[in-house]
Amino acid sequence: MNPSTAHAQVIVDELVRCGVTDAVLCPGSRSAPLAFALHAADAAGRLRLHVRIDERTAGFLALGLALRSGRPVPVVTTSGTAVANLHPAVLEASHAGVPLLVLTADRPPQLIGTGANQTVVQPGIFGDAVRLALSAGPASDPERENGPWRVAVGRAVAAALGTPPGPVHVNVPFAEPLVPDGGAAPAGRPGGVPWTAVARPRVQAAPLPLDPAAPTLVIAGARAPSEVRDWGLPVVAEPASRVWDAGLRAGPWLLGALPDGLRPAQVVVAGRPTLHRPVQRLLADPQVAVYALADPEGRSWPDVAGTVRAVGAAPSWRPPPGWTASWLDADRAAVKALDAALDAPEAPGGLRLARALVDALPGDALLVVGSSNPVRDLSLAAVPRRDVAVLANRGVAGIDGTVSTAIGAALAHAGSSYALLGDLTLLHDSTGFVIGPDEPRPDLTIVVLNDGGGGIFGLLEQGAPEHAGPFERIFGTPHTVDLAALAAAMDLEHVRVDVLAGLPAALEPHRGIRLAEIRADRTTLRAGHAAIRAAVAAAL
Repeated sequence: MNPSTAHAQVIVDELVRCGVTDAVLCPGSRSAPLAFALHAADAAGRLRLHVRIDERTAGFLALGLALRSGRPVPVVTTSGTAVANLHPAVLEASHAGVPLLVLTADRPPQLIGTGANQTVVQPGIFGDAVRLALSAGPASDPERENGPWRVAVGRAVAAALGTPPGPVHVNVPFAEPLVPDGGAAPAGRPGGVPWTAVARPRVQAAPLPLDPAAPTLVIAGARAPSEVRDWGLPVVAEPASRVWDAGLRAGPWLLGALPDGLRPAQVVVAGRPTLHRPVQRLLADPQVAVYALADPEGRSWPDVAGTVRAVGAAPSWRPPPGWTASWLDADRAAVKALDAALDAPEAPGGLRLARALVDALPGDALLVVGSSNPVRDLSLAAVPRRDVAVLANRGVAGIDGTVSTAIGAALAHAGSSYALLGDLTLLHDSTGFVIGPDEPRPDLTIVVLNDGGGGIFGLLEQGAPEHAGPFERIFGTPHTVDLAALAAAMDLEHVRVDVLAGLPAALEPHRGIRLAEIRADRTTLRAGHAAIRAAVAAAL
């Protein structure tokens, strides 16, 4: 067996031994040894292979698979610009702590800088966004190099699952010949075990040096641990936290109109909150003592305002009598005003859709939510549910790659799968729908709020009346894409939902990918949100 083929087969074999169950591959010549090895492993039932033609969407597909499964997922590319196209997914995985394995084929080192075709300097291309960067030498003696090759794979997987977890880059130069020529690759350890077994580390932290009896509010962001639900404290939780259902439904609205009787003496931040400005204003308040819960997987704590006094484990809480009850009473009053405002036909369509969608989902559903308005609509309007798993790309919070992320997460989910996206998010990753006829395809319903452009900017400073002249062209970015025609071109089912009462029918089980399109008017967003804020403030 030629050295390049042996090297690739050893890499794939050791990945499987280290727990890899899915791999994403983009076509290319220099990566042919890995392509053949992955195809053979897929045919033998050792892993599930997903082939994509676009490296950017392939990276986010692998990200979605890893985000939902918690297992490392390799994405394999050829050399050159193919590698650079993975950078957005690598950045998201880095900031979100997702175990993404970037496995890039390369030309032999002696060709770098010679003008050789499709050749760039690939080692170090992702900078400090990766937890580990390895660059192998060209294979020459497979029997002698078998152990070091397998150790490198184990080291890469361990780093991807380390403290903190995140992306790892393994760059592998392959010399010709690049196609199999018979023979057998060197074997791994007997029994299918990894060459080097590595225990996954956990972070142990001392208790926070705070007053456990002081009036305390918990802010729970993405990756907040489930222990928060047992603390007996009021919680403002984002949908991508593990404790959304334990949070106050009107929490973000309450923070925007906080009565003096609910002002906390201290705040504990769990996970990484990124959605709401009232949360950030509270964390920046010099009159509030801010602490951060140590992440058990070693992720860094968030501290945008520079106010965190200590990072550690939670103590045994002793909240003041009536403290949590006062927050619950305020939440009930705010929720009553919120629902009454949302029942009005002129209420923002995104908020009404988010409330209706979560209410209509079956138990054990997966819901992937796009950045920009959809994830905020969910947080501001929906009734939190413990039996719905909510995922969102909140590492860098871009709209890119979200279709592919949703498809990957759905492929790793055992129940019904759904996504809530804006129209620009869908269009930005429309190549994510280019799936070959032999590829695994999930049963996934993507609910698209189509307001003909970028709605969130109307809620920001750019959307103020004094900027109305240039706003539509440079921020609203209107488009005239026919989503039904797009769905037809991609061989997707398309349904138009004209009234929310028709939404449950669009969510019924089906085979393949379905687009459920709901039209909305974004010109009324600013006034609609202001009306709800006023209604909640009046209720308090």
